[in-house]
Amino acid sequence: MTDAHQTLLNLLAVERLEVDLFRGTGQGGETPTRIFGGQVIGQALAAAYKTVEDRLCHSLHAYFIRPGDPEMPVVYQVDRARDGGSFTTRRVVAIQNGRQILNMSASFHVSEEGWAHQHAMPDVEGPEDLADRNTLRAGIIDRIPEKYHKEFLRPRPIDIREVAPRDFFTPEPMDDKSHLWFRMAAAKGISPQLQHCLLAYASDLNLLGTALRPHGQTWFTGKVMAASLDHAMWFHASAAFCDWHLYTMDSPWSGGGRGFNRGMIYDRDGTLVASVAQEGLIRPITPKS
Repeated sequence: MTDAHQTLLNLLAVERLEVDLFRGTGQGGETPTRIFGGQVIGQALAAAYKTVEDRLCHSLHAYFIRPGDPEMPVVYQVDRARDGGSFTTRRVVAIQNGRQILNMSASFHVSEEGWAHQHAMPDVEGPEDLADRNTLRAGIIDRIPEKYHKEFLRPRPIDIREVAPRDFFTPEPMDDKSHLWFRMAAAKGISPQLQHCLLAYASDLNLLGTALRPHGQTWFTGKVMAASLDHAMWFHASAAFCDWHLYTMDSPWSGGGRGFNRGMIYDRDGTLVASVAQEGLIRPITPKS
């Protein structure tokens, strides 16, 4: 297990302060200037799980209210909205400096049988021959200001391999559909609850950028102000995130400075493990007159 892997697992191990009050660290995520959205969702789900027994999460719905400060801890307040015969509902509020940075509702369901169907996994190239994110970033490091080199190449806990990576700086407009493989090898043997928290964390990776594909933009063009506004996720099957999962994404719509994105996460055998939806701010940056 690398330091990056251990850091992520530590991030998701929220500390209990009181019966329904928990604390998570702000540091160690994907971005140095604000807390990565997937981190707050993963920690909020971890806090909710500490108040639920014998049921797994089947859906969560979150709103990002303010950017989180990575230099400060985050306090998670859990409201035990309902403990029913089949479903358990929790509301989680993430707080920094006395202000809410995220609201999340999560529902947990007993295991039961029912009719089953799913869409088939797309037929795409496997991960073995694809370049990982660090290799792609190392190939363009000379185009990044030197003061950002260390952060740009910092080891990350999630191994990502894009099926058809775009040019970082001069992307062409293209179809809104994209695919990537991801996993965290150090997730082997962890609990089903923590598997869900890791998958929730990883589900925020690359998703917002899907709405930029038809417009020939990336975060590196300097023409976009972007932020996640909300995030919804449905868990359909158990996950073993130590193995490769395919994240297939599309963006049916953008307009008014916002972009809507969807994702489906399949395991290597083609089982649909989770579905994701997110709307984000993709505001064009206009030059000052």
